[in-house]
Amino acid sequence: MALFDLTEWMDECSSPEYVWYVKRLSGNDTLANKSHQAGPYVPKPFLFELFPTLNTTQVKNPDIDLDLYIDSHADHKHVRWVYYNSHRHEKRTSTNRGRDETRITRLGGASSALLDPESTGALAIFAFQRDSDGTGKECHVWVCRHETEEDLVEDRIGPIQPGEWRLRDFGQPDLFDAKAHHSSCWLEPANIPPEWLINFPTGAEIISKTLELRPGNGIEIDERLIKRRNCEFEIFQSVEQAVALPRISQGFDSVNEFVTYAQSLLQRRKARSGRSLELHTKAIFVEENLNEAVDFQHQPNSEPGKRPDFLFPNQSCYQDTSFPVKNLRMLAVKTSCRDRWRQILNEADRIPQKHLLTLQEGVSENQFREMTQAGVKLVVPKPIISTYPKSVQPYLQTLESFIADIRLLSLS
Repeated sequence: MALFDLTEWMDECSSPEYVWYVKRLSGNDTLANKSHQAGPYVPKPFLFELFPTLNTTQVKNPDIDLDLYIDSHADHKHVRWVYYNSHRHEKRTSTNRGRDETRITRLGGASSALLDPESTGALAIFAFQRDSDGTGKECHVWVCRHETEEDLVEDRIGPIQPGEWRLRDFGQPDLFDAKAHHSSCWLEPANIPPEWLINFPTGAEIISKTLELRPGNGIEIDERLIKRRNCEFEIFQSVEQAVALPRISQGFDSVNEFVTYAQSLLQRRKARSGRSLELHTKAIFVEENLNEAVDFQHQPNSEPGKRPDFLFPNQSCYQDTSFPVKNLRMLAVKTSCRDRWRQILNEADRIPQKHLLTLQEGVSENQFREMTQAGVKLVVPKPIISTYPKSVQPYLQTLESFIADIRLLSLS
């Protein structure tokens, strides 16, 4: 299929009878980590709303059959949508607490784009077509095949981070999810700094507010990073809603005016997404007593036209040819690395091994082998490591371990 088919597909699947479920495929969704759970995860409340007969614990593992069309790969399957509810039917033990989740099965193994290990990290759209009563009747899927397709999707619905998912109901006019559950990071309008309602806060200002709401307090570095990312996204959403809803309620004089405003919201989301992990990482370095411009440098110039996210110890040492190469490190930061990891290979020429911090939930063994051969070392927060193949996990480095190595370098 040609690239323009994705745009046509999204247009065709955007009529009121469709609802989208969009996520990045994790190693637990695909066959990448050889998990018994293989088959994409779908949130229970969403699937129960589409298929009410699944919402029961009276029957063990209730299921339904449904036609699923993976249009991106010209594949059609009669699949099983199942609610695994063994937590209500089997005796729990310390090692087996039973399952309580909904997934898609009978996809046909690795020949399916949804289970292919190489699809790990890919953005996938599940477009459910509904009957007049709101019950799902079939599902069309697009698994993005490369970065350009992912950009087309995110240009339309906003960025999707690993571990996140988004619903888009084309039968509802709301731009914001009224059913979303909010944590203590959600700011009600009265708690938002007044100046933020006039000029939208910068990424650094939102990160600062996140640190206030989620201080370190002895929390492990990797867990701290994940919790703060979630908190920061909720702060962003709460401010966005407080700013955007009054403007939307005023109405628009033309469709073009509305589209322009909607695009400005999407661009703001993409800008936030692009810097968020990088700024959180920098904040943690400072918290862990690494001195900026001494122990690390953020966005330095390694060579003309090359700016890695972080250099260790700093730009001056890097550009001093007498400084030992073995004491230099670089860290690139990318929330998703499936296609983007190659972008870092030409950064910091003096440093042969490139460290890459990512939140992507798993990679295939083949892709990991390719990364390793290219000199890339993955840094993965500890809570995410279990989503990687068992054969890969011993070669991953946590952020806490990476920081410990940087401290040792400063002593050498």
